[in-house]
Amino acid sequence: MRVIIICILFIVSGGYCIAQEHFVEPPAKLLTKFHFRQLIGGVMLIEGRLGNLPDTLNFILDTGSGGISLDSTTCEEFHIPHSPSGKTINGIAGIKDVDFAQNHELLLPGLKVEGLDFYINDYQILSEVYGEKIDGIIGYSFLSRYIVKVNVDSLMIEVYSPGEMKYPSHGYLMHPLFTTLPIQYLKIADSRRIAGSFYIDTGAGLSLLLSEDFVRDSAVFKTKRKLLVTQAEGLGGKKRMKITVIRQLKLGPYIFRKVPAYILDDKYNVTSYPYLGGLVGNEVFKKFNITFNYPKREIHLLPNSHFADPFEYSYIGMSLYFINGKIVIDDIIDGSPADKAGFKKDDIIISVGNNFSNNLITYKNLILGAVEKLKIIVQRNSNPIIIHFKPGRIY
Repeated sequence: MRVIIICILFIVSGGYCIAQEHFVEPPAKLLTKFHFRQLIGGVMLIEGRLGNLPDTLNFILDTGSGGISLDSTTCEEFHIPHSPSGKTINGIAGIKDVDFAQNHELLLPGLKVEGLDFYINDYQILSEVYGEKIDGIIGYSFLSRYIVKVNVDSLMIEVYSPGEMKYPSHGYLMHPLFTTLPIQYLKIADSRRIAGSFYIDTGAGLSLLLSEDFVRDSAVFKTKRKLLVTQAEGLGGKKRMKITVIRQLKLGPYIFRKVPAYILDDKYNVTSYPYLGGLVGNEVFKKFNITFNYPKREIHLLPNSHFADPFEYSYIGMSLYFINGKIVIDDIIDGSPADKAGFKKDDIIISVGNNFSNNLITYKNLILGAVEKLKIIVQRNSNPIIIHFKPGRIY
């Protein structure tokens, strides 16, 4: 570390001096920059290679991950050795033992990250949700080594060495509590105002997730609040949740109104209640250009061009997955708009409106964004069926 010593001498009639030392870190140095893509919910997807493997892999950049991981089928495909770790991970739908693939290199554009221990997990459900192969998740093991700037406007990531970093004069500098996951204090309000701590989770493609125990004990909602049933996916698989809208979320100086909020019966306590109330996901954080400065335990938020974009309030009551090259309907919620329209589990979507692209993200966006009834063609038992559908709303 370079040390600059500034000495200030004061000479007065009594004759004495004061020496003041001021330690200055070297400035952070730009190491590389590269593009990323956004998936549903603003989730960030970056490309990299593992060691000398020839193929490029897809990784989600996730502050909600306490390490770095690889998909189990990716390990099988490339014959990556791994062994039991004696450790477990917990997700919304279960707890499982994990193996580790130790001491590997991650090659990002212009950057080699060495000495990484990847834990192994099954990300088939994530690949089906996003419509493309998810090979792994990049979390704390990477973020803790660098300063990482994410510019959502340009879809660019810049990686810097640890050091003195000058942030924009406007924006908001958070000082989260760090375990391996950043934890931020914030305020929410509905029937009453509540302050609490929440995980910052850029790997979650939602706005706000609350523990059911937190909702009950805090009485943040009125008892007669209508809650809709939906399905979410995450580590461990699929999970039924309830969804509603919370009147206000306040993050530093930024106030968001009518924020969609998922409520989780948190059997495996992934939300760490009663210490935390839940998590804030990337439907909120995609509204900012963000600097993740884990070495200094700082996160800087700068509102971007999407800051004023409305949240997604559509409610369809069915899940769409990309399975074996087809877009398949799963898990119809009883009484939901999808159920009332006549969709059935295992229907295969052929087209939405006049779009026959067979692109999962395109189809989801068309369905969720519909303001009038859409003509959707599905294949059921080898027969084409036309369904006219308009989504409901969560408030």
